[in-house]
Amino acid sequence: MRATIRLEDSLLAEAKRIAAETGSTLTSVVENALRQSFAHQKRAEKRGKVRLTTSGKGGLRTGVDLDNSAALLDLMEQRRAESRELGVIP
Repeated sequence: MRATIRLEDSLLAEAKRIAAETGSTLTSVVENALRQSFAHQKRAEKRGKVRLTTSGKGGLRTGVDLDNSAALLDLMEQRRAESRELGVIP
């Protein structure tokens, strides 16, 4: 089937470059890109939402400041060390 599409100049130039490098046609490059995009969307739909296990009533632990990455890293390392001491993490 024939169709007319409008592409940004940079996308068209990249698609032509790939076609020339791989010895394929521009049509083939565009078809493959669309197939990959559609397959990626389907995989994302199949995965669904991620549910994270939480404890308590929600919210942050007391003393956790998400704006302070160094303190957060220290807290995470402290928890890991405690878990190792308890034999939870090898």
